[in-house]
Amino acid sequence: MGLRACLLGLLALILSGKCSYSPEPDQRRTLPPGWVSLGRADPEEELSLTFALRQQNLERLSELVQAVSDPSSPRYGKYLTLEDVAELVRPSPLTLRTVQKWLLAAGARNCHSVTTQDFLTCWLSVRQAELLLSGAEFHHYVGGPAETHVVRSPRPYQLPQALAPHVDFVGGLHRFPPTSSLRQRPEPQVAGTGGLHLGVTPSVIRERYNLTAQDVGTGTSNNSQACAQFLEQYFHGSDLAEFMRLFGGKFVHQASVARVVGQQGRGRAGIEASLDVQYLMSAGANISTWVYSNPGRHEGQEPFLQWLLLLSNESALPHVHTVSYGDDEDSLSRAYLQRVNTEFMKAAARGLTLLFASGDSGAGCWSVSGRHQFRPSFPASSPYVTTVGGTSFQNPFLITNEIVDYISGGGFSNEFPRPSYQEEAVAQFLSSSPHLPPSSYFNASGRAYPDVAALSDGYWVVSNSVPIPWVSGTSASTPVFGGILSLINEHRILSGRPPLGFLNPRLYQQRGAGLFDVTHGCHESCLNEEVEGQGFCSGAGWDPVTGWGTPNFPALLKTLLNP
Repeated sequence: MGLRACLLGLLALILSGKCSYSPEPDQRRTLPPGWVSLGRADPEEELSLTFALRQQNLERLSELVQAVSDPSSPRYGKYLTLEDVAELVRPSPLTLRTVQKWLLAAGARNCHSVTTQDFLTCWLSVRQAELLLSGAEFHHYVGGPAETHVVRSPRPYQLPQALAPHVDFVGGLHRFPPTSSLRQRPEPQVAGTGGLHLGVTPSVIRERYNLTAQDVGTGTSNNSQACAQFLEQYFHGSDLAEFMRLFGGKFVHQASVARVVGQQGRGRAGIEASLDVQYLMSAGANISTWVYSNPGRHEGQEPFLQWLLLLSNESALPHVHTVSYGDDEDSLSRAYLQRVNTEFMKAAARGLTLLFASGDSGAGCWSVSGRHQFRPSFPASSPYVTTVGGTSFQNPFLITNEIVDYISGGGFSNEFPRPSYQEEAVAQFLSSSPHLPPSSYFNASGRAYPDVAALSDGYWVVSNSVPIPWVSGTSASTPVFGGILSLINEHRILSGRPPLGFLNPRLYQQRGAGLFDVTHGCHESCLNEEVEGQGFCSGAGWDPVTGWGTPNFPALLKTLLNP
């Protein structure tokens, strides 16, 4: 009788496909520039799809993040373990049972979950996947600088209505791998002056941000940092060694990465991958460093999503993660945005510091119903990450004050409301900025970013054994700020304190203490008559171009060391 009831239940679930819903109706499915279709996938080809299962107790999770991240809370620094988080958010037994039965009936196999049980990754044939996900039609695509191959569906998928309370979305259908916005700028021209530097190197960064030769990791603490890469790019250990030989002679450093998670290809090194590793390891010098390298290399997987799954499946992780990845917020479905934001909450509850690049398009620009608006970037716009903008030297050849780098991403989310921790700072900016763009261009009540900044212009990078100058982008500023936070964690751990964790509540409470305020310059935006290419402008205090400013290490250490 039990078997019959089970089979009837499965039949009802499959038949209820006639009464279906679309989890991601708002997900953009247009082909990104530079990608081409190679035609339909073979029906017997194998696919890997990831099912995001509905989580529980998210309000409680939000309260705990606030408690462990707020210095005025008695729970400050008392982070949850991965097992604690799993206990809290694990999907209900009904959700687990319903989804597993549905997938089993469809012929899914080799299903793998994560510790938190809220993601399930399964293998199916293209034929099975198209039957399971009504409306989906899988095609092969190739594109990007590395000629990456992926399998995606240009058509929306639907799920049985009975699954609506149980599945947030299915990964591996629509989102394409990101492309790098890193750029190599022409060398600035300047009249002859003395005391010049010829681009940003670790020595320049350490001088500007007041790091001495003694400001390095001890090599004895349980401290580590990581960068994550999703661009089908690789770093070469030989490039890192050569970079440190050229530029690391004045401080103690590690010459190799402690751990690579994921696939390290044998192809040419990518500038972005090389930059991330070289500057995280020279700013956070002599600290054990992990690299997450292109997780999810199977054609059906989304690399960024696979990185989130890795975080949900590893109980001991580096304290600081820097990520130079972003998408237009409007290109992603609401279901995906909200779920990824929850994944960042899970990381914050565990005391992980996640730093994301703010993007390299200034305020951005797009046209909505014939009207121009600024275009926020995600994950930069998530309220549960610390977002890093970019600056330039006032004189590109001298270690001077910093001004806005015009590409520095910043603005206001259209999806996430302004979090309470930044209420006062953002209200102050909106009421006092003399150069506000028209209100129709941005959502003044949204999460505002970036939170901090660092130099993003004119870096030297070694890639494929060649030193390359004038590399620019917030992909540079993010690992630099991350490395500096790792040095502060080193001091905290050695004095018996917990790592910094989710930084924003503390950062805003302390109103930018320990940071150089950047008060000159504006970033780029829409090239039209109304705003004439100008987005927001920096000013005293917090602003949506450089946040609270750039690190002054001794002062920032003093500010963040206690409690």
